[in-house]
Amino acid sequence: MTHIPEQLYYTEEHEWARLTDSGAIRVGITDFAQDSLGDIVYVDLAEPGTETKAEQTLGEVESTKSVSDIYAPFEGTIVTRNEALGDNPELINTDPYGEGWLVELTLPEGTDAQSVLSDLLDAEAYAELLANEQ
Repeated sequence: MTHIPEQLYYTEEHEWARLTDSGAIRVGITDFAQDSLGDIVYVDLAEPGTETKAEQTLGEVESTKSVSDIYAPFEGTIVTRNEALGDNPELINTDPYGEGWLVELTLPEGTDAQSVLSDLLDAEAYAELLANEQ
């Protein structure tokens, strides 16, 4: 059974997002995505300072099965990336919603974070998406 935390927001490409205490939005891949990929062996993420558009590639995750692109769920600027994944890419497999996060983004000036997040899928809608894909 795939774990889908209620407090997160999701994309149809199987990324998750949540607002941090600092006001940045943390992004990672879902439990379903990491399970589908298998053992993750390498992660390549865009540098901090990189500006992204919605659905633009943020980087890629390489597993024993394939290489998959990671997409930005919305427009923003990468402020930090999870450097721990360089030495421990398997954190995505063991803790996709915690230590296995990928990047943190800030939104363009004047953009309301809650309205951006509410444009994504909530946990119930993401669970429906998964049910329809299987």
